Amino acid sequence: MDSIAQPAARPRILLVEDDSAVRRSIQLMLHAHGYDVRAYASGALALADPAATEAACLVTGYRMAGMTGSELLRGLRAAGWLRPAILITALRGDDPRDAGGARFDDILEKPLLDRRLLACVDRATGRG
Repeated sequence: MDSIAQPAARPRILLVEDDSAVRRSIQLMLHAHGYDVRAYASGALALADPAATEAACLVTGYRMAGMTGSELLRGLRAAGWLRPAILITALRGDDPRDAGGARFDDILEKPLLDRRLLACVDRATGRG
């Protein structure tokens, strides 16, 4: 009896970005590179989804309407989520890596380069 190879699982990425064009662009790029992406326009929407804590990695904006990326990460950490987090920011020179106790593994400045983000996500999910 031949065994049928199962397709490799697509690591789930939690993407939170309030700019719809940026969010869609990142979502499409990550999906094209083999990731299952759950995308949200706000941190509150992401935290309201029980499946958010199943993500292998968080990619989030820094300054968003209603909740910062740091506040989102603190909320996920409070729920027991301990996976890697990547912050996207337009604030040059700021280092919000440990802003308010929310520890980010990588920080990328806008304008965002797809290959840099993909390398960070691959590293965070163990694919790099």
